[in-house]
This record gives sequence, structure tokens and C-alpha cells, in this order.
Amino acid sequence: MQELSIQLSDTEWPLTYTDHDRQIVRAIVVDDQQDFYFVRAKRNDDFGKATLIETSGGGVETGEDLETALKRELKEELGAEVEIITKIGVVSDYYNVIHRHNINNYYLCKVTSFGEKHLTKDEIEDFHLSTLRLSYRDAEKEYQKCAETRIGKLIAARELPVLRRAKVLLGE
Repeated sequence: MQELSIQLSDTEWPLTYTDHDRQIVRAIVVDDQQDFYFVRAKRNDDFGKATLIETSGGGVETGEDLETALKRELKEELGAEVEIITKIGVVSDYYNVIHRHNINNYYLCKVTSFGEKHLTKDEIEDFHLSTLRLSYRDAEKEYQKCAETRIGKLIAARELPVLRRAKVLLGE
């Protein structure tokens, strides 16, 4: 099956300029019971006040390859050790309010074990990150509910197509 390749624009905030690109890795994480793992973020920042669902992941550090960065991010945010099943694809999107172009590399991963999380100070104090374990149907509903906020709308546009492709890849 061909990898997804999606180009999105920020339809919530006006584009003034973009001053940087960010390479990001993200994962649809699933377990043996077909439950999916996401992060819940509660934020109040330049994007406004919002409670969100998002795939686990983050920025690729200098010198890291995508899969190493992905495994590090999933360990930090979910406490999960994973097996990478396949790359789902790339979603290019923009956050105009912070002048950023995101290159989101999405993977489908299976949990092999859970351990301790290693959240950053910002993830704890500013984003209040926690783990969500949801069925596919509940995850879809959660994205739709969170899309009532401006930032939630951008995240849902980016992540719902990826979640739907993951369901196809899992043979559901």
C-alpha cells in the first residue's frame, strides 16, 4: 500500500510568514487488544485554551534518524517500548501563529512493553500531558470533539486520515 502524503494549510490563523521547518515523528500506537494510545494535552498558550488528543511524538534531534527519534519520543511520552510495523506516511502542515511548517512522519507501532515515562518540564507544567487508551471508535469521537477548538481542528485534520489509514493497515 502506498504511503500517505498529505499537504495541509492552517485555516484558523492568518499566514504572515513561516520562519522554520520542523521534522517531527509521530505514531499510531496499538496493543494486542487493538486499543490505541494517544496523549492528552491541556494547554493555554498562543493557540488558546484547549484540551486535545494527539498522537505521541515530537521533534527529531540533530543527528537522529526518524526511527530512533520515534522510539525515544514514545518512551518519553508514553513509557512505551514499541515494534515499528510500517511507515504510514507524511503530513505536511503549518502552524501560522508560531510561523512553523511541520513535516510529520507517521508510523504504525505495536507496544511491546510499558515502563516509566520521561516527560519534560514543559510537557508536565505547560501541556499537562497524560496517556489516553482508546478503542478506534472512541479515538475518532475524541478527535471530533476536540476539533471544536481552533488548534484541535488543525490536529484533527492532520491525524484523522492517519488513524483511518492505520485501521486499514491493521486489517479492520
